[in-house]
Amino acid sequence: MTIDQTSRPDPAPDPPAAGPAEPAGTPPRRPGRVETETVRSAAERRRRIPRWAVKTLSPIALIALWQAASSTGALPAETLAAPSVVLTTAADLAGTGELQEAVLTSLGRVLAGLVLGIATAVVLATLSGLFRLGEDIIDAPVQMLRTVPTIGLIPLLIIWFGIGEEPKIALIALTVTFPLYMNIYGGIRNVDSALIEAARTLGVGRLGIVRHIVLPGAMPGALVGLRFALGSAWLALVFGETINATSGIGYLMNNAREFFQTDVIVVCLALYALLGLIADLIVRLLERVLLAWRPAFSGT
Repeated sequence: MTIDQTSRPDPAPDPPAAGPAEPAGTPPRRPGRVETETVRSAAERRRRIPRWAVKTLSPIALIALWQAASSTGALPAETLAAPSVVLTTAADLAGTGELQEAVLTSLGRVLAGLVLGIATAVVLATLSGLFRLGEDIIDAPVQMLRTVPTIGLIPLLIIWFGIGEEPKIALIALTVTFPLYMNIYGGIRNVDSALIEAARTLGVGRLGIVRHIVLPGAMPGALVGLRFALGSAWLALVFGETINATSGIGYLMNNAREFFQTDVIVVCLALYALLGLIADLIVRLLERVLLAWRPAFSGT
């Protein structure tokens, strides 16, 4: 029995499901092309002025108000010199070289105190944070010394080191050590213990745990402590340069106080503020570099 097998064409594929109708006048889409649309947050849409302009607006407004009060006589020159007078005085001091010499001298004192204080805080906080025995030996004395006002130690520092540069640098170092110690110690002890146990389970050694887990975990706290330490260093410098100083920003300010020169005093205060701001900006740049791995909230 023979069966005729007639070749039949394959059935046509089902047509694709009809999508939503596009409005008239829409250009046809090219195959393989994905259309993208940039989505901006509401804060970005509202922000028309650059951030740097917003940040400088309030200081400029404050200086303008200060100048207006001085020009109208509401703020007498004996009480506070006008901004224009302060700028002229700063230019005169820079022309004689006094300003540059004072800045370099004060900057050298701060850098020497910072190096000594940072080294001391890092060593003490590392030993106290990593080892229980270190905490038992180090933490209690540090906490007691932390509560003693460092300014009250000036008479002792003079007796111990004399009236040269040593008591000034020692005062800055002491002021820097304690806030930095507290933040480094807190950063080490706030590392997640589950990460430590997981690393030990995987066979990571003590040095590997410190390098890959403890150090990155403590870095945010350490940088915050460094910002506090820098601010404290400039504050300690103001008091340190009252110890028989013959040069520096504090020396200029003390001389100006004797002759009621408010313009020179304001110039010195502005220098302290400017140098402190530059130091803080440097630490913030370090935060961006060293903490680039950590996503953080940056405001809305």
